[in-house]
Amino acid sequence: MNKIIIFFFILFLTSNCSLNSNSKFWTKEEKIKLEKDSKIKEIFKKDKIFKKELNKNLKIKLSEKTNENSFVNNFDNNNGRTNYNGSLKKSSRFKFSKIDNFTHMEPEIVFDQDNLIFFDNKGSLLKFDNSSNLIWSKNFYEKYDKKSKPLLSLSSNKKLLLVADNLGKIYAVNINTGELLWEKRNNTPFNSQLKIHKDRFFVVDINNILRCYSLKNGNEIWQFKTDQSFIKSLKKMSLIIVEDKIFFNNSLGDISAVNLNNGNMIWQTPTRASNIYQDSFSLKTSDLVATKESIFFSNNKNEFFSLDIINGSLNWKQPVNSNLRPTIIGNLIFTVTIEGYLVVINKKNGNIIRSTDIFQQFGTKKRKIITPVGFIVGKNNIYLTTTSGHLLVVDVLTGRTLSILKIDSKKISRPFLLNQNLYIIEKSSIIKLN
Repeated sequence: MNKIIIFFFILFLTSNCSLNSNSKFWTKEEKIKLEKDSKIKEIFKKDKIFKKELNKNLKIKLSEKTNENSFVNNFDNNNGRTNYNGSLKKSSRFKFSKIDNFTHMEPEIVFDQDNLIFFDNKGSLLKFDNSSNLIWSKNFYEKYDKKSKPLLSLSSNKKLLLVADNLGKIYAVNINTGELLWEKRNNTPFNSQLKIHKDRFFVVDINNILRCYSLKNGNEIWQFKTDQSFIKSLKKMSLIIVEDKIFFNNSLGDISAVNLNNGNMIWQTPTRASNIYQDSFSLKTSDLVATKESIFFSNNKNEFFSLDIINGSLNWKQPVNSNLRPTIIGNLIFTVTIEGYLVVINKKNGNIIRSTDIFQQFGTKKRKIITPVGFIVGKNNIYLTTTSGHLLVVDVLTGRTLSILKIDSKKISRPFLLNQNLYIIEKSSIIKLN
């Protein structure tokens, strides 16, 4: 009973105060003072949800060149517009044992030339050729760890495959043979993407600590701590690398810029509301994308940000409710809101150029239980997956939904693209579409 009383007392405190860097709580007087600054005021401001069509008949002009072979990896902050314009016919299936908590994870495929690597319900690593034949399968977990059904974050270079899991384990294997090269244990589980840079790699644990390790042996080089959250986020934290800096978000929504070489903070920008402990569980920030000038991201609290990459100051903010990875094409940003609106934003000033309802064909009742999962922008179309197992094909120029394909009856992953083939992960297989 005492624990319950303490829990609700903490919630009461945090609903009436905000954090500061010294006392760890902003007083109401401090917050009023801060909000006199227009940029700070924008961060704390709560806008109405943008839920409407705007300039729906406007055709978007795209002059940006398409990428021939594009997918998100360690070296790309944004995959842009790809050259894919396929028929979406199922050509093969890569099978593995069912992942029980698939609906709560954000799986990633590792592509090794024409091959692909994924994992199964017991933490086994599986490498397939492009015809879905198994090349090798390896498992480095004890029996009790297998029963925990570890969830893996994967990354690679040409020589090795890196793994970090939700049990606090990191290890590296030879990407060609699957041979274990080294493994390490962390006291806390990991919950982020993995990023490789030269002879180092980076990952964030559930305590919002960015850790830098040696690629050679897994030894920790430095760590950078941010504020911990009372409730741990289920959302994978996002990391991007631009020149000699690494940028990442934590479960509170804070964005930090850190020197790659020594772990020193360059800047940190809070984007959270005051009721952080109440909101942190549901706060889902999108993956970060960047140009040389700015960082872009959004969240499911009706906020889309553009921050200056040099000092973290706010360039602009728009009321766009999304937690999907945005795509930058030239001077335009494409994103899809949780409510099913495709929004096109001017990258420089944040003006919303067009908004179209791409969930319109689902009907009022059905769309209430459907949310978008992720998308890629092809040569002529946008390919969007949903929690209901649908793949939407949307005309990139007009924003009109051309077709809806049923891939599965439940949630599927965001689409991946390699060599004119589209890949979608479901709970027990990866589906390849031409």
